Amino acid sequence: MSEPGAVFGELSILLDQPHTADVRALQSSEFYRANESLLAQDQLACIYVATVLARRVNNANRALIELKRQLHAGEPQIVIAETIAEIDCSLVYAGYPFNPLSRH
Repeated sequence: MSEPGAVFGELSILLDQPHTADVRALQSSEFYRANESLLAQDQLACIYVATVLARRVNNANRALIELKRQLHAGEPQIVIAETIAEIDCSLVYAGYPFNPLSRH
C-alpha cells in the first residue's frame, strides 16, 4: 500500500469471495482487519470503503473514456500503449493478482 488509509481486501468481504492478492510491508506498518460485522456496524468504515471503491470506478471510467478518445482520434500506438499501461497499474493497485490486459 502506498499511502496511509489505503484499503485492500474489501472486494473479498463485499463479494464473499476468496482474497486474490497478498500484501507485504517494506517497513513497519499498522493494519486494521475489517470483516462483515465491522462494515455492518460501523457506518464510517462502510462509507470510507464505499468512497474508495467509488474513486476506483470513477478513475477506471475516466481512463476508459480517454482510451476511447485516443482510439477514435487515431492517436499513435505509443500513446495508446501508455494509457493502457496506466490502466494496468490501476488494476494492479486495486488488488488484481494478474494483468487482465496481458495475452500470456
